[in-house]
Amino acid sequence: MAKDSILKEHYAQISSYFNTLEDPRRTIKGNIHYPLIEILFLTISAAVSGANDWVAVEVFGEAKLDWLRGFYPYKNGTPSHDTLGRFFNKLCPQAFEECFREWIKSLPFDYKDTVVAIDGKTARGSYSDNKKALHIVSAYATENGLCLGQIKTEEKSNEITAIPKLLNLIEVKGAIVTIDAMGCQKDIAEEIIGKKADYLLQVKGNQKNLATQITERFNQNVNTKSWTDTDCGHGRIETRLCQVIDDLDFMTNKADWKEVKSVARIYSERICKKTGERSTYSRYYISSLQADPVKIGKATRSHWAIENNLHWNLDVIFQEDKSLKKKGYSAENYNIIAKAALTLIDQEKSNKKSKNSKRQLAALDDKYRAKILGV
Repeated sequence: MAKDSILKEHYAQISSYFNTLEDPRRTIKGNIHYPLIEILFLTISAAVSGANDWVAVEVFGEAKLDWLRGFYPYKNGTPSHDTLGRFFNKLCPQAFEECFREWIKSLPFDYKDTVVAIDGKTARGSYSDNKKALHIVSAYATENGLCLGQIKTEEKSNEITAIPKLLNLIEVKGAIVTIDAMGCQKDIAEEIIGKKADYLLQVKGNQKNLATQITERFNQNVNTKSWTDTDCGHGRIETRLCQVIDDLDFMTNKADWKEVKSVARIYSERICKKTGERSTYSRYYISSLQADPVKIGKATRSHWAIENNLHWNLDVIFQEDKSLKKKGYSAENYNIIAKAALTLIDQEKSNKKSKNSKRQLAALDDKYRAKILGV
């Protein structure tokens, strides 16, 4: 097959997931110099190559125009940062997110026993005097490094209503859905079971009676199944004891929690290697999983990947909190672009370097950039 035919086949597959995306410029009179798919391909190519704002995307486009033309015509060159800003200010983020989810669903992954962590993050750089900072609730498949979907809320307190909506949008069949105490709600547990998944929800003061009952039960030194894990990294020694109980007759509202099968306590002890300082804490969970301390203990640890591998990367590598995208839908759409770029970088396994190093290499090496993009 000729090279041009191969390239056309590849980019036709990519663009097929964005065929339903409505161009926000259709109401503007005059010719459109930069087709929607050309803007999207430019932006995602720039994002995997280290671009964190529209100016950097413009610079990338100018420098790599010949390479871009290997995939799309770019008859009028590439757009300026002002044009990019205006475009993403107006692009409907809900429609863009839907296209992103369809692309993720097309990837060949089995979510059986995979931890899907759900948590929210505020993009602090999106705040202005007349606009609240953007808060996004995301679902992250921790073992696959995939953001399965996201939904915008006005503030953190609205995560309770946002989580069921997000669950309705994504595929989690067979997964273990983990959520912090904000999501420990009976309706959310029922929603997860309805999606043919299991739940592991942290219990705190927002479920005061439940938290009290579980805490008191563990303090009675009842028989438990347990598993101990030790981690010696990051300048500390941390020992975690996972204890689980499956006799739940002590719960006065057990029937209200759909298919609940176990409760768990994670008791952690940390010792600073340098100072010898010791600290302890306990966390409590309710779950539809059987009382398997290894599975539950590992799942609670995996939940933190959404902070360490998704939110941290968005802040530190993609500099989301420093990026001042305040107008229109710009911040929300950039969040989708960054997650798509992060997913592509994570799925490129041939290079064992850090994500930052992969982005630097993608900026310099056209072949490696194409490999990340799968084109």
